[in-house]
Amino acid sequence: MLTNLQQIVLAPMEGVLDYQVRQLLTELNDIDYCVTEFVRVTHHRLTKRTFYRLCPELSQQGKTLSGTPVRVQLLGQSPELMAENAAYATELGSYGIDINCGCPAKTVVGSQGGAYLLKSPELIYQIARQVRAAIAPEQTLSIKIRLGFDDKSRCFEIADAVAQGGANEVVIHGRTKQDGYQRDKIDWQTIGKIKQTLSIPVIANGEIFSPLDAQHCLIQTGTNRIMLGRGILTRPNLANMIRHNQPPLAWPAVLSILQQYAQSTSPEEQVSLKPLYHSARIKQWLSYLKQHYPQAVLLLERVRKLKTQQEMLDSLTMC
Repeated sequence: MLTNLQQIVLAPMEGVLDYQVRQLLTELNDIDYCVTEFVRVTHHRLTKRTFYRLCPELSQQGKTLSGTPVRVQLLGQSPELMAENAAYATELGSYGIDINCGCPAKTVVGSQGGAYLLKSPELIYQIARQVRAAIAPEQTLSIKIRLGFDDKSRCFEIADAVAQGGANEVVIHGRTKQDGYQRDKIDWQTIGKIKQTLSIPVIANGEIFSPLDAQHCLIQTGTNRIMLGRGILTRPNLANMIRHNQPPLAWPAVLSILQQYAQSTSPEEQVSLKPLYHSARIKQWLSYLKQHYPQAVLLLERVRKLKTQQEMLDSLTMC
């Protein structure tokens, strides 16, 4: 148990941490708040239906069923449209607003969103400033960044733009966009150097797969706040392992989680989601779980060719 740990946040992993996974993980773990997969802002104010589809928790007073607050993450590059949509999201019940300035995906960067913004600290500042002005003073504005685009030469300028723009929190992933998710590129020390220049809370993110990783991260960054992403998919109770010294879940408990996910339905329509939705995401989850659970290797091979939700559920139930 890490006595100096103040906050654990569930990351906004696009294509992975959807509503159902957020619900399952917050039932298992003592998590302070979640961030949604990104809500893409393009040419207009998004509809209520769009926000509710990507953040169904808005119909539950902005919280998971287990009571964990959920923050909508916006992705875009227009300060005006980001501000307009941020205001609407908080009106609908979002627990503050998070701005995505860190997603390294080619499609996102190609549309000049996510990590592309790291090339322009001035634009990050303008987005932060206008969003901050558009939402209520009591609403938290957080911005997720990386250490830079091609290199770390502008990391302090980027972080300063976030703070000067009026953000209340900055989440820093300890790699550049160019680094992707290469394990040997993680740089918690630079997060610590940035933290020393800021007066707002810093949440450290990246390569936290165990309580020991969390301890090293806290020491090297000097922060007491962390965000968990891929690590909590490899060990579904990782937050409580870190916070309460719990042992890892046994495989039967993990299998039960997968079964619950396989039978979940859309909270908006109460019908099954797209036919390939659960099968694709369960396979993806198993690819994370196999890092620590040998049983996941065999199960992934067994379900690899399954396509429908019912096929997946039947196969998991037979285990």
